[in-house]
Amino acid sequence: MRIDKAVNIADLHRMAKRRLPKIVFDFIEGGCDGETVLARNENSFSRYGLMPRFLIDTGKRDQSTTLFGRRYASPFGIAPTGLAALYRPRGDLLLAEAAKLADIPFIQSGASTASMAAVIKTAPDHAWYQLYAPRDQTITDDLVRRARDTGFGVLVLTVDTQGSANHERNVRNGFSPAMTVKPSAALEALLHPLWGAAYLRHGMPAFEDWRPYAPTGASAKAVAKFFTAAGRVGLTWRDVERIRGQWPGKFVLKGILSPDDAVSAAECGVDGIIVSNHGGRRMDRSPAALDAFPAIDAAVGERVTLMLDSGIRRGADILTALSLGAKFCFTGRATLYGMAAGGLAGAARAIAILRNEIDVVMSQIGCTAIPQLGPQLLFTHTSRVE
Repeated sequence: MRIDKAVNIADLHRMAKRRLPKIVFDFIEGGCDGETVLARNENSFSRYGLMPRFLIDTGKRDQSTTLFGRRYASPFGIAPTGLAALYRPRGDLLLAEAAKLADIPFIQSGASTASMAAVIKTAPDHAWYQLYAPRDQTITDDLVRRARDTGFGVLVLTVDTQGSANHERNVRNGFSPAMTVKPSAALEALLHPLWGAAYLRHGMPAFEDWRPYAPTGASAKAVAKFFTAAGRVGLTWRDVERIRGQWPGKFVLKGILSPDDAVSAAECGVDGIIVSNHGGRRMDRSPAALDAFPAIDAAVGERVTLMLDSGIRRGADILTALSLGAKFCFTGRATLYGMAAGGLAGAARAIAILRNEIDVVMSQIGCTAIPQLGPQLLFTHTSRVE
């Protein structure tokens, strides 16, 4: 199937799966432990319906959205996804370019294989930076300084990566960020020659923003090992306050699921929260982000800009989250599927699919602009949502 013939995100999912070796696709697709949270993320959206409204003139529809004083063409952006260049060379930059062309935000992952400078050069007005704060506070402070000096306007501190997570697919495949693999997995990769040829031509991607902190002359594999070993396990609210003080732009926490944590975040002076369970990659018994959202909205919705990711596969999912009170959404796997399957054209196709679905549903629910969304348009299987 050609990229331009993909009808929905599921089509791009199938195309990416065909192109990528199992070990690589599983890294995109996998969750943790028994992966029940992956299904819970997607099923949480299906519990809500959107009420059709008719005899309303919806001939002119506008899905543009203002976020942090900046207008974007649609109410969603690209979530941070690490190791994107493993799926296709220059993967992070392809996603950034697709976001720029679509006029939506792109969050560069703290585990990106492109440098901050390269991302800002590609999408200077659309790039945010995600911070993974390591154990070494001096490295954290330097990453914040570099993000500020490079020109990022929004800093996203991910707080849900403390400690380890049990990624069973990766264990079975022998996968690690340093691309140590079992012989059987390497052999299976030979069945995917297009991916293999690109990997051999470009080599293993490196965590470019972490090179300055690794030993001088470190290989891509050595930088990956350094990045993995540097992971933070002791991040506290004191660190959040310190980073807030260092960062002059908009400051967002990603990974909040508890209303109590949301209140603490507001007290630290954050500008926004991305309600997220890391796409189901951290703890299998965590709530779906959508299920956690209403309580967080009730706790801090008047004080903090609330956004959401995890489980979004349809434009209707985005409209559901916005109707519950989210101001914006982010999707990670949907655009990864597109980029892995078809490069820039594939990422652009994923964005276009979601954008078209949003437009079609807006016409059916009598909505001509995003601010018109609200709980009055939602219902569950048993009742309207109040």
